[in-house]
Amino acid sequence: MIKRVFSAGLRALVMGLMVALPALILPQGSPDTSVMLMLAALLAAMLTMTEYASSTPSLIEFRSAPPFNRIRVLVLFAMLLSLSLYMRDAVMPGPSMGAVAAFGHQIGQALDLPFSPVRLVALSGAAIQTGVEASDIRALAGLSLSIALVALVVFVPLIRIMRWPIRKGAFNVWINLPLFDPTAGGDVIYRLKRDANVNVALGFLLPFLIPALMKGAANVGIVLPLGDPQTLIWTMAAWAFLPTSLIMRGVALWRVCDLIEEKRRRAYAQSDVLQPV
Repeated sequence: MIKRVFSAGLRALVMGLMVALPALILPQGSPDTSVMLMLAALLAAMLTMTEYASSTPSLIEFRSAPPFNRIRVLVLFAMLLSLSLYMRDAVMPGPSMGAVAAFGHQIGQALDLPFSPVRLVALSGAAIQTGVEASDIRALAGLSLSIALVALVVFVPLIRIMRWPIRKGAFNVWINLPLFDPTAGGDVIYRLKRDANVNVALGFLLPFLIPALMKGAANVGIVLPLGDPQTLIWTMAAWAFLPTSLIMRGVALWRVCDLIEEKRRRAYAQSDVLQPV
């Protein structure tokens, strides 16, 4: 019990600091934005503490199947850190942060291909007149998208190499998929594969859909205050992290389906052997 509470507290501290990271790195910005980020950090810490201190799951998936959630947190942390350093360099230029800005511009130009997500988000940012230079949006998009691509390239083979999620024991569906009800009807494998396919499809589509949704919202008068550096950081991080998280979840569900199918094959083979002739 004590070990679980201590571990939950450590996770909560990490989550709170990560959410507050842009506010800690950037110079003092809008008071309203800073207050909202501090409240979001507190909420994230409380949610993490409540989830991991409890013996029964509620919302967080794969909580007992590391390193799935650790990779997602690391990806989001890398995005927030790199984007925050880039925006800090725009306000307070310095040699250490200048390297991040230079790399951001280079990777942004490299990924700025026709019909690419980077091109679309840069054009959308310029079209809705956010007050942010298109080159900065392109650099931020390049940084976040490059981190997302590296994460996916590492994650997909890693779950095979590590024999995830059964390397350290059996996979408990109830604990690791608390929102999935195996008794809801229909074949479990079919439902899991359907969810996996939907997640992967959405993950590939969202980088293209989000810029279009932002532009459509601006046409009806709903404009995000992207002129605020912290809002811009979280918007660009969400633009890349949400699709990455969905694709990772889809790949993880495919892996769970493979394990269930393998277990069924072994059970059917054993029943055939034991069946009397």
